This record gives sequence, C-alpha cells and structure tokens, in this order.
Amino acid sequence: MGADHVRRLDRGVSGARVAAVADPDTGRAEEAAAGIEGVTVHAEAEAALDAPGVEAVLIASPGPAHEEALLAAFARGLPVLCEKPMVPDSDGALRVVEAEARGGRRLAQVGFMRRYDAEYRRLKRVLDGGRVGRPLMLHCVHRNVSSPPGFTSAMLIDSSVSHEIDAARWLLGQELTAVTVLRPRPSAGAPQGLLDPQFVLFETDGGALVDVEIFVNCGFGYQVRCEAVCEHGSARVGEDNGVLLTTAGTAGAEVPQDYLVRFADAYDREVQAWVDATRQGRVTGPTAWDGYAASAVAEAGIRALESGRRTPVDLAPRPALYGTSR
Repeated sequence: MGADHVRRLDRGVSGARVAAVADPDTGRAEEAAAGIEGVTVHAEAEAALDAPGVEAVLIASPGPAHEEALLAAFARGLPVLCEKPMVPDSDGALRVVEAEARGGRRLAQVGFMRRYDAEYRRLKRVLDGGRVGRPLMLHCVHRNVSSPPGFTSAMLIDSSVSHEIDAARWLLGQELTAVTVLRPRPSAGAPQGLLDPQFVLFETDGGALVDVEIFVNCGFGYQVRCEAVCEHGSARVGEDNGVLLTTAGTAGAEVPQDYLVRFADAYDREVQAWVDATRQGRVTGPTAWDGYAASAVAEAGIRALESGRRTPVDLAPRPALYGTSR
C-alpha cells in the first residue's frame, strides 16, 4: 500500500511531490523511491517527518505503528492522510482524537477510500436526496479471493469489515450501536482454524439494520456490494458491470482480483482531494473521530464473535472539533 501511494503521489496526482520515504526495511523504501528525483530514504518515520521539503505526510505502515506516527506529525503541525485502521485499538485511537482536539484544529484525514468511489458517492447522493425515502436496511457483501498468511478470524472484522463500518456510518449518517456475529460452517477454502465466512449484523441509533457477508477466501474474485433498502425503493452498487469478456463458447464479466483494481479510481480521488485541501490549508474527508468510531465498533464486533452474543458499542463523547456530521 505504501509503495502504491508513493507511485500515486509521484505520477498519479497533481500538486505534490515525494520528498521522503520511510520504512524499517530501507531496501524496500529505496525500491519504492527509485527514480524519484530529490527523495530521501529513512528507516525511522520521525526522520522522514523532519526531512527537507516535507510539508504533509501519508501514513501507510501497519496499523499498530500509526499512533506514534500520527502523534509525531501532530507535534510538527503536519497534515496527515492515514490509512485505515487509524489505530487498531480504540484506546489508542481515542488518544489520537484527544491529541488532535487539544491542538484545536484538524490535521488528520483517515483513508476510508470508499467515500471517494464513484458508485458509493452516487448512492450517498440518492440517500441524502430522499427520493427513495428513509433507509431501513443496508445489505453488504465483501469477498476476497484469498486471505494473506497470518490472517485471523478477528481480522475479518477489524481489517475487512472496518470498511463497511465506516461506509454504513457515512451513508446513513447514524452511529452503530450494537453488533451480532453469526458463523456458518467454515468454507473448505479457508485455512485451518479461520472462521470464514462470517455474517455480521449492526444496529444503528437511527433504527436501521446493516448486515455484512464477509468471505475472505471465496476463491473467485474481489467483490464489494451494497444495497440500501428504503421506504420507497432501493439502490444498489457493486454489480461488476465492467468489461464483457467473450471467449470460445463463453461470455461474461471480468471479476477484479483485488482491491487495488476495484478501487483504483477511489484511491486516486482520495489522494488528490487530500493534496488539494492541504495546499489550501484545509483538512477534509473522514476524521480522526471516524477512525476512532470504526475501531470501537470493530472491537465490539470481535467481542461478539468470541462470545456469540449481541454486543453493545461503547463510544466516548465526541469532541466539539468534529461536530455532529459523519
């Protein structure tokens, strides 16, 4: 992800240049920075933050490293685009929220890129416009070809379903208040011991229900779908209406094999919007509070997975810095 963002900043968006790249594996950092004039390579994140020419920072390290890097960026007054999860544990995420709130101004945007996907943005406009009435339910599907080594049952929720958590909060303008996780028998395609697939049910403070089928070893493609069922109609995105492929004796649509293909345009729009806002001295997009809320809901989801019970979500009071919109 970090290397993809280095490429995007260097060649995919306008108004920014890559000044420094940091990775504990400096060889990997040098590979990502190869061919970029004037870039410096560092083993430590803070060294990169202090490098000449650095005026903003994009964090795409593993989640547990995010809190330290975010607080270091805040201390330097640097605007940040931080990949999700902002901080995996809710206590750490709340510390980031509190640190930003103490500073009195927003510096962080969290990388929930579905908010920048063309289909999701159209769905948001439909729901906000009220033409299909009040939303009652969201039906979501999230499938991956296969899970990476070391992927755990809890990660189906705090890594994968975290996207649906943020998308649901944003689309509905409601907080998620409780989680129930149901488990069908594991797929034969899942690694030994991995509870895959799962069926996750969220309740909201507006009375809506959100269900998510998460299946990270489906074997055939990367699919993300969302249907909003409302009082006077429904709206659905993610129908894979892409290239129609015809070969000997068959015809069908191509199925993306990973998120970098399906959401390539969304990542481009997300980073361009961040660059544009930063150059104007503004911070837009998903907030640190959105990052905290996603972590808190995911933690409740993991407790629900482990207990088999409906589990309430416990959110801290929202600081005034973040207003009331989602």
